[in-house]
Amino acid sequence: MLKTTVKALACALSLTAGLAFADPITIKFAHVVADNTPKGQGALLFKKLAEERLPGKVKVEVYPNSSLYGDGKEMEALLLGDVHMLAPSLAKFEHYNKGIQIYDLPFLFDDIEAVDRFQASPQGQKLLSSMEDKGITGLAYWHNGMKQLSSNKAMHEPKDARGLKFRVQASNVLDEQFKAIRANPRKMSFSEVYQGLQTGVVNGTENTWSNYYSQKVHEVQPYFTHSEHGVIDYMVITNTKFWKGLPDDVRGELKTIMDEVTVEVNRQADDLNREARDAIAKAGTSEIIELTPEQRAKWREAMQPVWKKFEGEIGKELIEAAQASNQQ
Repeated sequence: MLKTTVKALACALSLTAGLAFADPITIKFAHVVADNTPKGQGALLFKKLAEERLPGKVKVEVYPNSSLYGDGKEMEALLLGDVHMLAPSLAKFEHYNKGIQIYDLPFLFDDIEAVDRFQASPQGQKLLSSMEDKGITGLAYWHNGMKQLSSNKAMHEPKDARGLKFRVQASNVLDEQFKAIRANPRKMSFSEVYQGLQTGVVNGTENTWSNYYSQKVHEVQPYFTHSEHGVIDYMVITNTKFWKGLPDDVRGELKTIMDEVTVEVNRQADDLNREARDAIAKAGTSEIIELTPEQRAKWREAMQPVWKKFEGEIGKELIEAAQASNQQ
């Protein structure tokens, strides 16, 4: 009897020791921008909090600047389970849910506060879970900011963009946006933009102030047009199978952490963009063109037909809900 009890105790101790020294769950979080951007800061804060609150249970590895996977490969890697978290631009999801193209429509949102209201609405939240049948679970929206235009010539009105080659993300809406002003869109990975602008493969692009500054675009673009014509935000996503396979307590805590990080990322995004704009102006290498209300109206009028072109794919009701977010 004593031998049996001792043997059982030894087995229990062995099992406990095995659990105590079990390897932590590794979460590979990859992204394509620098650490000193809203997305980069968010990924690092998520790592910090996850490892603090789930010590020994979770290890987060952050891979910035396309160091693990670039624009063209990261979604495939997520679906294969080779990476566990991404925060792609919302422009990357048109092949998984056409409704998410709503965020690429030019001049749809008046400002970042309107984007906030739409993303918090039932329609915006529903888009987060709209791709689970394809293996993608959306966890949060992270702000980068409103988009500005850059070019190798001064642009005050849409006619100034005619014939120029603009780098765009892989988005049909963004293609049509530039075609609407008789410019030539060129799809190009984010990591290739600086060289593309430097060598003249493209003449301009669209992005946020923080992305422009962190990638040193002001060194190769003499003009920026303060257009605020669209939004570049991210959806933090994970592999659905991986996420649902996590222990309930771990998954619950990670979601709580993600929600907290999202508040901080979105709070910091405005500050980072304002600081980046000031730094670009201070560098003195580029002119920042401020549009008059009349000039901005011309840009909006020129690009707005894109809304109608994609209304069937996105959904008229969804577009109306987004428009309604402009009213407080």
